[in-house]
Amino acid sequence: MNMIQAINSALDVMMDRDPDVIVMGEDVGFFGGVFRATAGLQQKYGKNRVFDTPITECGIIGVAVGMGAYGLRPVPEIQFADYIYPALDQLVSEAARLRYRSAGEFIAPMTVRSPFGGGIFGGQTHSQSPEGIFTHVSGIKTVIPSTPYDAKGLLIAAIEDNDPTIFFEPKRIYNGPFDGHYDSPATSWGGHADAQVPTGYYKVALGEARVRRAGEALTILCYGTMVHVVADVVGAIDIDAEIIDLRTLVPLDIEAIERSVKKTGRCLIVHEATRTSGFGAELLSQVQERCFYHLEAPIERVTGFDTPYPHSLEWAYFPGPVRIREAIAKIMRD
Repeated sequence: MNMIQAINSALDVMMDRDPDVIVMGEDVGFFGGVFRATAGLQQKYGKNRVFDTPITECGIIGVAVGMGAYGLRPVPEIQFADYIYPALDQLVSEAARLRYRSAGEFIAPMTVRSPFGGGIFGGQTHSQSPEGIFTHVSGIKTVIPSTPYDAKGLLIAAIEDNDPTIFFEPKRIYNGPFDGHYDSPATSWGGHADAQVPTGYYKVALGEARVRRAGEALTILCYGTMVHVVADVVGAIDIDAEIIDLRTLVPLDIEAIERSVKKTGRCLIVHEATRTSGFGAELLSQVQERCFYHLEAPIERVTGFDTPYPHSLEWAYFPGPVRIREAIAKIMRD
């Protein structure tokens, strides 16, 4: 399966297992979603369980909070992560706080799916990576898969979880892994080991990072599309780097990070979001606090810039192979 098919399969499996699972959002029903991630679900489960909503993100999430409190497990889709901001008040003030403010009497077991990130010439309004905003909010879990196998397993785990979860899907790798070389032919998930996705039920636990590549010289922390870009760079320059795919930002597998950095003594953080207050800043702080006496060089970050995502200069903004190679060279010199 590619990632779109894996997400569709996860929704299908969970809707079949649990009649309380509801799929909702703009064009998710008859049309099957702008990326077709919900294709065929309305025909199979009916318009009461898979339905189109008005173009009002605040309303979509507000209704989902009420559904969760009532006992349902809604899976609302925000068509692009760039459009999630009108829903912030409902997510932050209501969904994230409901369990706490009701002393556990009510919960908001909702999973908000949304494509995010650049690499498709979407410009400033279809390319943003706002994950750092949600990691700041206590009560919300934040999940970002990098493979079809993880996408299905993590989505099932998120739907079953009793807390609200933001499930960001890197749209650049929906149909195949991306090595960052934008001028090379696109590749598909066909034949990729991580595209071998079981058709039935399985889970990938939230809060468990994956060691994508073991190494001794350098730890690289990344997630989503950046996992594939980093892997290609490391393979090309033949450095003994350990690549950790975080998979979930909250809860964070800090133990896996700590083990790796204490072993390698060096740490590079790569993400596509803007640099200032991006999630990389939190990762840097955690590594500094826990691994300071094991570090042999300053921690480095390769990120997006503190600007809107530019359409004409997309590949200058995107943390591509050139910038990652330069950061690796610097940290190894230091």
